[in-house]
Amino acid sequence: MDHVVRWIEKSEYARALGVEIDALAGDAVRLRLPFREGNTNPGRVLHGGVAASLVAIAGGAVARATLRPEAAPLHSSGLEVTYLAAAKEEAVVAEARRLRAGKELCFADVAIATADGKPIAHGLLAARGRFGAAPAETPLAAGDDGAARPGPLGPHIEKAPFMAGLGLRIEHMAGGRSRIRLPWRAANGDAGGGAHEGAVLALLDTTGAMAAWAVTGPGPFKASTPALQAQILAPPPGEELVAFGRCAHRDGEAFFCDVEVAAAATRRVCARGTVLYRIVQ
Repeated sequence: MDHVVRWIEKSEYARALGVEIDALAGDAVRLRLPFREGNTNPGRVLHGGVAASLVAIAGGAVARATLRPEAAPLHSSGLEVTYLAAAKEEAVVAEARRLRAGKELCFADVAIATADGKPIAHGLLAARGRFGAAPAETPLAAGDDGAARPGPLGPHIEKAPFMAGLGLRIEHMAGGRSRIRLPWRAANGDAGGGAHEGAVLALLDTTGAMAAWAVTGPGPFKASTPALQAQILAPPPGEELVAFGRCAHRDGEAFFCDVEVAAAATRRVCARGTVLYRIVQ
């Protein structure tokens, strides 16, 4: 299991979150995340992107233990997170177990709970090992028209502890569309030199949420992410990323927002997904 431990402990992003390994076996892993204000939204509540990151790290650890080092490069080709409750000013634990494995694929179930057992989130992950295959050429992002109107919410949201730590820059947030940049910095990186999947998922989650807020604008609302689905098309590159969000459908308080995450320089998509966001007055 040494290669799995190294993958977690040498990841700048996992270290920045404060991830600790409690237990590791061939078919299961238990991670602990102490409370850190840097992982929170306003109100000292765990950011949804952090919970998604724990799904990627815990599930990815099980996949690496199962498929072994020769499966590299390995990435989470499909991932789902359902958010069950908030964790405020408390540590959380992520427990992942292998559901099934084939020659190139490994499926993992991840449960996230507080230290006293309150369920916080549940995730399913499908990881794919490429076994040294050449990098895939991914599609170009659809992008947007280049407008730059972050609105009254953008500058305020950038200052939230977790978003500020990532360095997220909200460039556009109007008319049901959003555009956010994730700068390249070591603290957002994986042990392999690319952007960490957790940072990519946090960017995807935030971009989807901002597309929903770009419909309603500011107000006396309560909001949260009930669920997200993501597909990581290729290992994220170690460079600046840009995410484009669009509210595809609104049903009352529910907003269904599509997101593409791409390398800023080439616009090649590395991840895509849908964020279900809820805004209640």
